[in-house]
Amino acid sequence: MRKSRVSAGVAAGHPATVEAGLRVLVEGGNAVDAAVAATFASCATETILCGLGGGGFATVFSADSGSVAVLDFFCAVPGLDGGVAGPMVPVEVYFGEVPIDYEIGGASVAVPGVPAGCAELHRRFGSLPWAEIVRPAYELARSGAPIPVPQAEALHSIRAAMTIGDGARAYAPTGRLLEGGDLLLHPGLADAFALLGTGIDEWDGHTRPLIADGVRAAGGALGRRDLADYRVISRPVRSATLAGRHVCGRLDLNRTLPTFAALPEISALSRPERAVALAKTLRDNGHRPASATEAVFDVEPEGHDFDPPPREPLRRGETTNISVVDRHGNACVVTHTLGLGSGVWLPGLGVHLNSMLGEGELVAGDLAAGDRVHSMMSPLVVLAPGGQLELAIGAAGASRIRSALLSTLVPYLVDGRSVPAAVGTPRLHVAENTAHLEPNYPAADEEALVGAGFEIERWEKTHHFFGAVSAVGRGGVAGDPRRGGAARAYPA
Repeated sequence: MRKSRVSAGVAAGHPATVEAGLRVLVEGGNAVDAAVAATFASCATETILCGLGGGGFATVFSADSGSVAVLDFFCAVPGLDGGVAGPMVPVEVYFGEVPIDYEIGGASVAVPGVPAGCAELHRRFGSLPWAEIVRPAYELARSGAPIPVPQAEALHSIRAAMTIGDGARAYAPTGRLLEGGDLLLHPGLADAFALLGTGIDEWDGHTRPLIADGVRAAGGALGRRDLADYRVISRPVRSATLAGRHVCGRLDLNRTLPTFAALPEISALSRPERAVALAKTLRDNGHRPASATEAVFDVEPEGHDFDPPPREPLRRGETTNISVVDRHGNACVVTHTLGLGSGVWLPGLGVHLNSMLGEGELVAGDLAAGDRVHSMMSPLVVLAPGGQLELAIGAAGASRIRSALLSTLVPYLVDGRSVPAAVGTPRLHVAENTAHLEPNYPAADEEALVGAGFEIERWEKTHHFFGAVSAVGRGGVAGDPRRGGAARAYPA
């Protein structure tokens, strides 16, 4: 059984990312200070997943007020300047052994939001000076950091996109791709963080012309007005009840909170019955607008109506997550992404720009210039019935984010497992009527799924296909080993 007290600590996708956040906590920063520092650090250590040229979301819990806030700093559709994009650049990447056609290039670049989002988080909730928040990332960008084995494996799958232009200098500096444990070092990235450390206005003043001119030269529509008009958005906080707790965050494209709300009462079910209930709920509640009758405080996805794709696509867009709780019980969860990466780099700064417009399912519907691209990212905080923090949790993994979160929350909330045990629980992911199962998924549960009419795809080894969860709360801290994640508790 887990502890009753909320742990303080940091969980993320890389040990160095975790250390950056923990360092800021030890230096007296709060959860938001540490989360911002860790977010920037991830832009130096996890650059096949994320970067300063990407976008994301944050969910913040205040222990003093008991309030929750959601900030949207995801990528926006360009075109306010009247720019017209040319064709995207086709590349072939791999999902396991399956080749997937992608499109990147300047036409795939949406307006990035990570620096602006982190600056707004710090302005609203931070306590330490900005330069101190940026410093750990600057130091990591100077020294480099080892690339975890799972991320190196992912790099080999997406090498066609990542080794274009300046990417080759970082990911194949000797002519061969980095392997797990090799040093990842981006020439110029330390200069980018040195500039960012002087202030967000200085960053914007220097980089906006570079971004706009670089994207236009590569055939994209993004212009200077797109960058100047970009704003971080405070989104309404949505909530669903799961095992008697309030799970709070945003309403995402994959309808994570409505899925939780649609679950039957699972605590009284046998384990095989529970597996079937989870699989059916995942299958029947994803990728469509929420209805007004569901037990969440929302009826439509953020942004605009959309027509969901007829089936779940296999995508390799990469993501990372940072979860932080400080010793006062404040929490901040940040999920952010670069997409696949466009192959367009800021000259001399080692910053890769996103490819979000190449993610077809994220730009479905009638999106206009200035609108946010849709996203499946879902940073969450879990509150006890009295409003106290119980867990800060988020996940990476595109369409597997929802199932990764559910596969972790159920053993944590229903079975009372510790955070590390819940993160390590074998996962179920449902795509159409196929149930993907991790190794060691219980045989009795698999039999029940077959009996309920599901086709089974049992994976031979644990794989980052099933997403990467990072969580901090009652019962400890955990980063997901599926993607080389790490976690550390605040020193006692």
